[in-house]
Amino acid sequence: MSNLCPPLVDHPWLAARLGDPDLLLFDATYRLANEQRDAPADFNAAHIPGARFFDVDHFADPAEVALPHMVPSPATAREMLQLLGVNQRSQIVFYDQRGIFSAPRAWFLLRLFGHDQVSVLDGGLPAWVAAGREMVAGPPPPAPRGDFEPKFRGRLLRGFGDMLENIGSQDELVLDARPVARFLGTAPEPRAGLAGGHIPGSRSLPFGNLLTGANTMKSPAELRAFFATAGVDGGRPVITSCGSGVSAAVLTLGMVVAGLPIGALYDGSWSEWGSRPEAPVEV
Repeated sequence: MSNLCPPLVDHPWLAARLGDPDLLLFDATYRLANEQRDAPADFNAAHIPGARFFDVDHFADPAEVALPHMVPSPATAREMLQLLGVNQRSQIVFYDQRGIFSAPRAWFLLRLFGHDQVSVLDGGLPAWVAAGREMVAGPPPPAPRGDFEPKFRGRLLRGFGDMLENIGSQDELVLDARPVARFLGTAPEPRAGLAGGHIPGSRSLPFGNLLTGANTMKSPAELRAFFATAGVDGGRPVITSCGSGVSAAVLTLGMVVAGLPIGALYDGSWSEWGSRPEAPVEV
Protein backbone atom coordinates (compact mmCIF):
# COMPACT_ATOMS: atom_id res chain seq x y z
CA MET A 1 0.00 0.00 0.00
CA SER A 2 1.21 3.47 -0.86
CA ASN A 3 2.33 5.74 1.96
CA LEU A 4 0.27 8.51 0.40
CA CYS A 5 -2.90 8.88 2.45
CA PRO A 6 -5.07 11.81 1.36
CA PRO A 7 -7.39 13.40 3.92
CA LEU A 8 -10.40 12.54 1.77
CA VAL A 9 -10.94 9.39 -0.32
CA ASP A 10 -13.84 8.34 -2.53
CA HIS A 11 -15.63 4.99 -2.75
CA PRO A 12 -13.69 3.67 -5.80
CA TRP A 13 -10.42 4.35 -3.91
CA LEU A 14 -11.70 2.44 -0.89
CA ALA A 15 -13.22 -0.43 -2.89
CA ALA A 16 -9.88 -1.03 -4.62
CA ARG A 17 -8.14 -1.40 -1.24
CA LEU A 18 -10.59 -3.48 0.78
CA GLY A 19 -8.80 -6.53 2.10
CA ASP A 20 -5.39 -4.89 2.26
CA PRO A 21 -3.85 -6.08 5.57
CA ASP A 22 -2.71 -2.57 6.51
CA LEU A 23 -6.08 -0.95 5.85
CA LEU A 24 -8.36 -0.39 8.83
CA LEU A 25 -11.92 0.78 8.19
CA PHE A 26 -14.17 2.25 10.89
CA ASP A 27 -17.74 3.47 11.04
CA ALA A 28 -17.46 6.54 13.29
CA THR A 29 -21.14 7.51 13.30
CA TYR A 30 -22.26 9.75 16.15
CA ARG A 31 -25.98 10.32 16.62
CA LEU A 32 -27.48 13.41 18.21
CA ALA A 33 -30.03 12.76 20.95
CA ASN A 34 -32.89 14.12 18.86
CA GLU A 35 -32.14 11.69 16.03
CA GLN A 36 -33.42 8.75 18.10
CA ARG A 37 -31.20 6.31 16.24
CA ASP A 38 -28.78 3.71 17.57
CA ALA A 39 -25.55 4.02 15.57
CA PRO A 40 -23.99 0.68 16.72
CA ALA A 41 -27.23 -1.15 15.96
CA ASP A 42 -27.42 0.44 12.54
CA PHE A 43 -23.79 -0.57 11.99
CA ASN A 44 -24.55 -4.21 12.85
CA ALA A 45 -27.52 -4.13 10.49
CA ALA A 46 -25.45 -2.96 7.51
CA HIS A 47 -21.85 -1.84 7.07
CA ILE A 48 -18.99 -1.83 4.61
CA PRO A 49 -17.12 -5.17 4.54
CA GLY A 50 -14.22 -5.26 6.97
CA ALA A 51 -15.39 -2.26 8.98
CA ARG A 52 -15.50 -2.01 12.77
CA PHE A 53 -17.36 0.51 14.89
CA PHE A 54 -15.52 3.50 16.36
CA ASP A 55 -17.56 4.94 19.23
CA VAL A 56 -16.95 8.71 19.38
CA ASP A 57 -18.61 8.94 22.79
CA HIS A 58 -16.51 6.08 24.17
CA PHE A 59 -13.20 7.42 22.80
CA ALA A 60 -13.07 10.03 25.54
CA ASP A 61 -11.66 10.94 28.93
CA PRO A 62 -13.45 8.58 31.36
CA ALA A 63 -12.94 11.04 34.23
CA GLU A 64 -14.79 13.85 32.43
CA VAL A 65 -18.51 13.32 32.94
CA ALA A 66 -19.80 16.91 32.74
CA LEU A 67 -18.79 17.41 29.09
CA PRO A 68 -19.34 15.01 26.16
CA HIS A 69 -16.53 12.98 24.55
CA MET A 70 -13.60 15.11 25.74
CA VAL A 71 -10.20 14.05 24.35
CA PRO A 72 -8.64 11.24 26.42
CA SER A 73 -5.09 11.17 27.74
CA PRO A 74 -2.40 9.68 25.48
CA ALA A 75 -2.27 6.61 27.74
CA THR A 76 -6.02 6.07 27.45
CA ALA A 77 -5.91 6.70 23.69
CA ARG A 78 -3.08 4.17 23.34
CA GLU A 79 -5.10 1.46 25.09
CA MET A 80 -8.29 2.19 23.15
CA LEU A 81 -6.60 2.32 19.75
CA GLN A 82 -4.55 -0.81 20.36
CA LEU A 83 -7.75 -2.66 21.32
CA LEU A 84 -9.24 -1.50 18.02
CA GLY A 85 -6.30 -3.10 16.22
CA VAL A 86 -4.49 0.09 15.20
CA ASN A 87 -0.82 -0.38 14.29
CA GLN A 88 1.91 2.12 13.55
CA ARG A 89 1.72 1.15 9.87
CA SER A 90 -2.10 1.16 9.64
CA GLN A 91 -3.80 3.17 6.95
CA ILE A 92 -7.13 4.16 8.49
CA VAL A 93 -10.36 5.24 6.81
CA PHE A 94 -13.31 6.58 8.79
CA TYR A 95 -16.84 6.93 7.47
CA ASP A 96 -20.21 7.74 8.98
CA GLN A 97 -23.79 6.87 8.20
CA ARG A 98 -24.89 10.45 7.46
CA GLY A 99 -22.32 11.35 4.79
CA ILE A 100 -19.82 13.71 6.41
CA PHE A 101 -20.59 14.61 10.00
CA SER A 102 -18.79 12.69 12.75
CA ALA A 103 -16.11 10.81 10.78
CA PRO A 104 -13.94 13.98 10.71
CA ARG A 105 -13.93 13.96 14.54
CA ALA A 106 -12.34 10.49 14.50
CA TRP A 107 -9.93 11.63 11.75
CA PHE A 108 -8.94 14.61 13.91
CA LEU A 109 -8.36 12.40 16.96
CA LEU A 110 -5.90 10.21 15.06
CA ARG A 111 -4.07 13.28 13.78
CA LEU A 112 -4.03 14.67 17.34
CA PHE A 113 -2.35 11.49 18.57
CA GLY A 114 0.28 11.56 15.84
CA HIS A 115 -1.11 9.24 13.15
CA ASP A 116 -1.12 10.85 9.70
CA GLN A 117 -2.14 7.79 7.66
CA VAL A 118 -5.82 8.53 8.12
CA SER A 119 -8.63 9.52 5.74
CA VAL A 120 -12.36 10.20 5.65
CA LEU A 121 -14.61 8.52 3.10
CA ASP A 122 -16.19 11.31 1.05
CA GLY A 123 -19.96 10.99 1.22
CA GLY A 124 -19.70 8.24 3.81
CA LEU A 125 -22.02 5.25 3.79
CA PRO A 126 -24.70 6.93 1.62
CA ALA A 127 -22.19 7.37 -1.22
CA TRP A 128 -21.09 3.74 -0.87
CA VAL A 129 -24.69 2.48 -0.96
CA ALA A 130 -25.65 4.78 -3.84
CA ALA A 131 -22.82 3.29 -5.90
CA GLY A 132 -24.23 -0.22 -5.37
CA ARG A 133 -21.24 -1.38 -3.36
CA GLU A 134 -21.31 -4.53 -1.21
CA MET A 135 -22.70 -4.38 2.33
CA VAL A 136 -22.57 -6.94 5.14
CA ALA A 137 -24.41 -7.40 8.44
CA GLY A 138 -23.58 -8.63 11.92
CA PRO A 139 -20.86 -7.78 14.43
CA PRO A 140 -17.28 -8.04 13.13
CA PRO A 141 -14.77 -10.46 14.68
CA PRO A 142 -12.55 -9.11 17.49
CA ALA A 143 -9.53 -7.16 16.32
CA PRO A 144 -6.02 -8.45 17.03
CA ARG A 145 -4.33 -6.04 19.42
CA GLY A 146 -2.34 -3.34 17.64
CA ASP A 147 1.00 -1.76 18.46
CA PHE A 148 0.02 1.92 18.12
CA GLU A 149 2.08 4.39 20.16
CA PRO A 150 0.66 7.92 20.35
CA LYS A 151 2.66 11.08 19.77
CA PHE A 152 0.37 13.73 21.24
CA ARG A 153 0.23 17.03 19.31
CA GLY A 154 -1.01 19.49 21.90
CA ARG A 155 -0.75 22.35 19.39
CA LEU A 156 -3.91 21.01 17.73
CA LEU A 157 -6.07 21.37 20.84
CA ARG A 158 -7.42 24.36 22.77
CA GLY A 159 -9.00 24.55 26.23
CA PHE A 160 -11.17 27.04 28.08
CA GLY A 161 -8.24 29.13 29.30
CA ASP A 162 -6.78 29.35 25.80
CA MET A 163 -10.09 30.63 24.47
CA LEU A 164 -10.42 33.25 27.21
CA GLU A 165 -6.92 34.52 26.49
CA ASN A 166 -7.59 34.66 22.77
CA ILE A 167 -10.56 37.01 23.25
CA GLY A 168 -8.09 39.66 24.37
CA SER A 169 -5.25 38.89 21.99
CA GLN A 170 -7.26 37.83 18.90
CA ASP A 171 -4.12 36.00 17.80
CA GLU A 172 -6.24 33.14 16.45
CA LEU A 173 -9.42 33.26 14.38
CA VAL A 174 -12.27 31.25 15.91
CA LEU A 175 -14.70 29.61 13.46
CA ASP A 176 -18.02 28.36 14.85
CA ALA A 177 -19.48 25.41 12.92
CA ARG A 178 -22.95 25.55 14.51
CA PRO A 179 -26.03 26.72 12.57
CA VAL A 180 -26.30 30.51 12.26
CA ALA A 181 -29.37 30.75 14.53
CA ARG A 182 -27.52 29.07 17.40
CA PHE A 183 -24.49 31.30 16.80
CA LEU A 184 -26.75 34.36 17.03
CA GLY A 185 -28.58 33.03 20.08
CA THR A 186 -31.96 33.10 18.33
CA ALA A 187 -32.40 29.30 18.44
CA PRO A 188 -32.12 27.17 21.59
CA GLU A 189 -29.17 24.90 22.21
CA PRO A 190 -29.95 21.16 22.02
CA ARG A 191 -28.28 20.65 25.41
CA ALA A 192 -30.24 21.99 28.36
CA GLY A 193 -28.81 24.73 30.54
CA LEU A 194 -26.54 26.35 27.97
CA ALA A 195 -26.48 30.06 27.22
CA GLY A 196 -27.25 31.18 23.67
CA GLY A 197 -24.85 33.10 21.46
CA HIS A 198 -21.17 32.80 20.60
CA ILE A 199 -17.63 33.42 21.80
CA PRO A 200 -16.80 37.13 21.38
CA GLY A 201 -14.83 37.74 18.21
CA SER A 202 -15.68 34.37 16.64
CA ARG A 203 -17.16 34.02 13.16
CA SER A 204 -20.03 31.86 11.99
CA LEU A 205 -19.14 29.18 9.43
CA PRO A 206 -21.79 26.41 9.53
CA PHE A 207 -20.19 23.09 8.64
CA GLY A 208 -22.97 22.21 6.19
CA ASN A 209 -21.83 25.01 3.90
CA LEU A 210 -18.71 22.96 3.12
CA LEU A 211 -20.81 20.10 1.75
CA THR A 212 -22.69 19.42 -1.47
CA GLY A 213 -26.32 18.35 -1.59
CA ALA A 214 -25.07 14.75 -1.59
CA ASN A 215 -23.15 15.31 1.66
CA THR A 216 -19.78 15.11 -0.06
CA MET A 217 -17.07 17.71 0.47
CA LYS A 218 -16.95 20.58 -2.00
CA SER A 219 -13.91 20.95 -4.24
CA PRO A 220 -10.65 22.39 -2.83
CA ALA A 221 -11.15 25.56 -4.90
CA GLU A 222 -14.71 26.03 -3.60
CA LEU A 223 -13.52 25.42 -0.05
CA ARG A 224 -10.69 27.94 -0.34
CA ALA A 225 -13.11 30.56 -1.63
CA PHE A 226 -15.57 29.81 1.14
CA PHE A 227 -12.95 29.98 3.89
CA ALA A 228 -11.67 33.24 2.42
CA THR A 229 -15.08 34.82 3.07
CA ALA A 230 -14.47 34.13 6.78
CA GLY A 231 -10.98 35.59 6.68
CA VAL A 232 -9.08 32.30 6.49
CA ASP A 233 -6.09 32.71 4.19
CA GLY A 234 -3.47 30.45 5.76
CA GLY A 235 -1.80 33.33 7.60
CA ARG A 236 -3.68 33.80 10.87
CA PRO A 237 -4.03 30.56 12.87
CA VAL A 238 -7.54 29.11 13.14
CA ILE A 239 -9.45 27.46 15.99
CA THR A 240 -12.62 25.54 15.13
CA SER A 241 -15.51 25.20 17.56
CA CYS A 242 -19.09 23.88 17.53
CA GLY A 243 -21.51 22.35 20.02
CA SER A 244 -19.37 19.54 21.41
CA GLY A 245 -16.26 19.26 19.22
CA VAL A 246 -17.74 17.01 16.52
CA SER A 247 -18.82 19.21 13.61
CA ALA A 248 -15.90 21.56 14.32
CA ALA A 249 -13.72 18.80 12.89
CA VAL A 250 -15.61 19.07 9.58
CA LEU A 251 -14.18 22.59 9.29
CA THR A 252 -10.75 21.30 10.29
CA LEU A 253 -10.88 18.59 7.63
CA GLY A 254 -12.17 21.11 5.08
CA MET A 255 -9.20 23.38 5.68
CA VAL A 256 -6.77 20.51 5.08
CA VAL A 257 -8.62 19.46 1.91
CA ALA A 258 -8.42 23.09 0.77
CA GLY A 259 -4.64 23.11 1.27
CA LEU A 260 -4.78 25.34 4.35
CA PRO A 261 -3.02 24.68 7.70
CA ILE A 262 -4.86 22.22 9.93
CA GLY A 263 -5.33 24.68 12.80
CA ALA A 264 -6.58 23.74 16.28
CA LEU A 265 -9.91 22.58 17.75
CA TYR A 266 -11.62 23.81 20.92
CA ASP A 267 -12.52 20.49 22.50
CA GLY A 268 -15.09 21.72 25.04
CA SER A 269 -16.77 23.93 22.42
CA TRP A 270 -20.16 25.42 23.30
CA SER A 271 -20.99 22.58 25.72
CA GLU A 272 -18.28 24.03 27.93
CA TRP A 273 -18.40 27.72 27.03
CA GLY A 274 -22.17 28.03 27.27
CA SER A 275 -22.21 26.33 30.68
CA ARG A 276 -19.57 28.53 32.34
CA PRO A 277 -21.06 31.64 34.00
CA GLU A 278 -17.69 33.42 33.79
CA ALA A 279 -17.50 32.94 30.00
CA PRO A 280 -18.38 36.13 28.07
CA VAL A 281 -21.06 35.64 25.41
CA GLU A 282 -22.08 37.69 22.38
CA VAL A 283 -25.52 37.45 20.77
